[in-house]
Amino acid sequence: MSNPLDTKVISKLAEILDKSNLTELEYEDEGCRICLTRDFSGRALPPMPPVPAPFPPAPAPQQVSTPTQAAPLPAPAAEADCSKLPGCVKSPMVGVVYLSADPNSPNYVKIGDTVSEGDTVCLIEAMKTFNPVKAHMSGKVTKILVAGGDPVEYGEPLIVIE
Repeated sequence: MSNPLDTKVISKLAEILDKSNLTELEYEDEGCRICLTRDFSGRALPPMPPVPAPFPPAPAPQQVSTPTQAAPLPAPAAEADCSKLPGCVKSPMVGVVYLSADPNSPNYVKIGDTVSEGDTVCLIEAMKTFNPVKAHMSGKVTKILVAGGDPVEYGEPLIVIE
């Protein structure tokens, strides 16, 4: 009845945690619960390579490290302001966001598009499963706060509809 821990699942979860900015990842299946956590304060070097990988402008960190540190600070403040808006579409889970069905397809939405309640606005990939994120209201897309391939946390603002 109780299955032994599958090391392949643990390895895959560790790989997802390693390749993302996530600090904690939980997985539960048929009574087996796995929680992986990492602490950035202990060892700063291993988490550093995955952080620059999602950001295309690599020369900026080489020129001056201060702008790189200053750039992420305004973004969370903007996201925090957007999360209180009634039209804010938030991530329903931890995963990786995709703005289109595949790299050759157009994005589900772009700024200025009008969406109806229930329209798919993006996908969140978690454990090799693509989950559609739907608009909770009708309106016009005014902000897209994430880029395709960005890791996202539960409740993180993704898109603003007004």
